[in-house]
Amino acid sequence: MTTDRKRVLWWGRFDPDYSRNRILRQAYGTLGWEVIDFHPLLSRTADIEALLRRLPAPDLVHVPCFRQRDIAAAYRHARRHGLQLLIDPLISAYDKQVFERKKFPEHSTQADRLLREERKLFQSANVVLADTSEHARFFVETLGVAREKVHVVYVGAEDALFTPAPVPHPPNNPVEVLFYGSFIPLQGPQVIIEAARLYQGPPVNWVLLGSGPLLDDCKKKAERLPNVTFESWLPYTDLPDRIRRADILLGVFGTTQKAQRVIPNKVFQALACGKPVVTCSAPTYDTPVSEVGEGIIFVAAGRPDELANAVGRLAINPLQLQHHGRASRAIYEQHFSFKRIEKQLASALPNNCCALRN
Repeated sequence: MTTDRKRVLWWGRFDPDYSRNRILRQAYGTLGWEVIDFHPLLSRTADIEALLRRLPAPDLVHVPCFRQRDIAAAYRHARRHGLQLLIDPLISAYDKQVFERKKFPEHSTQADRLLREERKLFQSANVVLADTSEHARFFVETLGVAREKVHVVYVGAEDALFTPAPVPHPPNNPVEVLFYGSFIPLQGPQVIIEAARLYQGPPVNWVLLGSGPLLDDCKKKAERLPNVTFESWLPYTDLPDRIRRADILLGVFGTTQKAQRVIPNKVFQALACGKPVVTCSAPTYDTPVSEVGEGIIFVAAGRPDELANAVGRLAINPLQLQHHGRASRAIYEQHFSFKRIEKQLASALPNNCCALRN
C-alpha cells in the first residue's frame, strides 16, 4: 500500500517543545507531512549512527533552530542518500559571538574562523529558513547563502495557547506593564528600568519576569523604584494567562545589531493575546505594521525617555487599552497568524511539494 504523504526527518539534539519548533512541526502536520525525529547521541558522528540504526527514508532532512552543531552530519547523511537538507538556524553563531556578546573582535582570527565555518554550514543546505527579512539579508550578504535558497518563515505564536481573553482594567488600579524574557543585551531590560525611573504619567506598575545575565544589574538599578517588581520565570503553558492579566506588553529595546533583525517571540505572543505592545522600531516589520499607529507602538532602540512617554500615552486612558488590544489582535491575524506561517513554510519547501488546505 502506497501513500502520498511525505516524511521529514527532524535531525539533531533539539528541543521539540521550544516554541519555534512546536509551531513548525504543527505546520508540517497540517501540510500533510509526517514528522520523524532523530536525536543522535553525538552531533559530530550522527550520520554514522543514522546509518547503523537504518533510519526510515525521508523526503527531507530538517535541522531545527540553534543546532549549527548538527548541520555537518545532517549534510553528509542527506548527500549520501540524495536528500534535500533544510536548516532553520534562527540565529547566527557568528553574529551572536562577535556582535551580540562581543566575545571576539570583528576582525580577529577567532571571528574570521567562526565566519568561515558558519558560511560553509549555511551554504551546504538546500533551503535556509530565516525568521525575518533582515535575518534573510544577513544570511545572504554576510554568510554568502544564495538568495534563492533563503525563505522567510515568521516565528509566530501558538494559536491554541495565545488567544485573546479581554480582562477589563479594574477601576482605580494602576496599569500593569509587563516584560518577560531572558535578560540579555538584545532585549535591553536596563532601558525598561530607566524608563520606569523617568516615568511621570498616570500610576503604572512595571513588572519584569524571567531570569538571565542582566537580571542582577536590573534589580540593583531598580532598588529605589517602588513601582518596579520582578517575577520568577513561568512554565510556557502558564505564560498566556500571565500576558492576559497585564495591560501593556513590552518587546525589546536593545541597541545591538541583532535587535534590528528580529521580531521576538514576546511580540507575536502579546499580539496574539490581543494586548497592546511597545517595542523598538526595526526594519524587520512590514510597512503596514509599522505605520498602523495602534496595537503596536514603536520607539527608538535604547531610548528610555521614548518608552516612558509611550507607556504614559497608553496609561492615561485605561478604557482605551481594550481598543488597542483589538488592534493588536487584528495585526496578528492579518500578518503573523499560523495560516500565514503555514503558507510561508509551504513556499519554502523544495519543489513546493505540499498542498495547502482550503
